Amino acid sequence: MKQTLVFGASLKSERYSNIAVKRLVNKGIQTEAFGLRSGNIGGVQVNTNLDKFQDIHTITLYLNPQRQKQYYKDILALHPKRVIFNPGTENPEFYKLLKESNIEVEVACTLVLLATGQY
Repeated sequence: MKQTLVFGASLKSERYSNIAVKRLVNKGIQTEAFGLRSGNIGGVQVNTNLDKFQDIHTITLYLNPQRQKQYYKDILALHPKRVIFNPGTENPEFYKLLKESNIEVEVACTLVLLATGQY
């Protein structure tokens, strides 16, 4: 099954990244989470280290462009098939790097994609 990594997952239940983790799980999508603080969201462990992740199909980003910069190499090293840039994460500089590595760039809202059956 195709795995999704929620990148920038927050333990705060009102945050969109937190809601995304729960909705992905509810849709039966194999979900992983990476965040600044270790914890649990709806049964998904939030990891603070990227070494554990492998076979990631989709990364859905919840980090603003300035914070993304430090993770460019890490994200590219995961070799995802696509990266979803949620509202507020748009980053043309990173789009270019991803496309050069043959990684699909999608500027969309994960929650909307899930709600409309387009995920």
